[in-house]
Amino acid sequence: MRKSYCVVNQKGGVGKTTTALNLAACAALNGKRVLLVDVDPQGNATSGLGIDRSQLERCIYDLLTDDEWKETVPDPLSEIIVPTSLPNLWLLPATIELAGAELSLAAAIAREMKLRQMLEPARHRYDLILIDTAPSLGLLTINSLAAADAVLIPIQCEYYALEGLSQLMRVVRLVQGQINPRLQIAGVVLTMYDARTNLAREVAEEVVAHFPGRVFETVIPRNVKLAEAPSHGLPVVNYERSSKGARAYQNLYGEVFGNAET
Repeated sequence: MRKSYCVVNQKGGVGKTTTALNLAACAALNGKRVLLVDVDPQGNATSGLGIDRSQLERCIYDLLTDDEWKETVPDPLSEIIVPTSLPNLWLLPATIELAGAELSLAAAIAREMKLRQMLEPARHRYDLILIDTAPSLGLLTINSLAAADAVLIPIQCEYYALEGLSQLMRVVRLVQGQINPRLQIAGVVLTMYDARTNLAREVAEEVVAHFPGRVFETVIPRNVKLAEAPSHGLPVVNYERSSKGARAYQNLYGEVFGNAET
């Protein structure tokens, strides 16, 4: 199977973190060694796994920017990665300090490759790496695309769903052409789908027309348990496995990774 995926959309509130968390948890439940990488200064993937960000001494920001510290430890990556309460799932956490990374990296040599370089040892230690990105197309997201083998794009079934996606695809093609030729588009995930509304159905049809052959059949519904799970520090597949949201992510996991299992 491909080793690393990043979940990308420059719009906020489209289900990026929920998708990254639950696919990571599904992989862990299936016996894979999984690393979830939080590259969003909001740190929602970190808190969504029950990690208290205020108690973290260091985070991914240090890996990206603190060259002096990295020279003092034999394995900087292992110094930052933390275990979670879920078997087989580890986290590379983020705190609000990450908000300063783009400024710190601005003058760095090979600044787009920092995350890829830092994650290289992890490719041999984990079966799957999932990267949760910030809602922007800035340097942190470019780093995430440079570090990944494939891109998952969540799109919410609401007004303006496709707004800005042409810009996202231009950035993906730019990264493919100049930085990371191995990068592939794994597919598009429809999220926040409310089958009771004509709007959701119309948006889904529009997305399928816009991305022919690239939209996963599994659709993630609006679901109360999906909204509740982060407050308990758990992905929904661990919080309420029988819920509609959990079943949808279990199905999505099979669809995304089923044909790529080793």
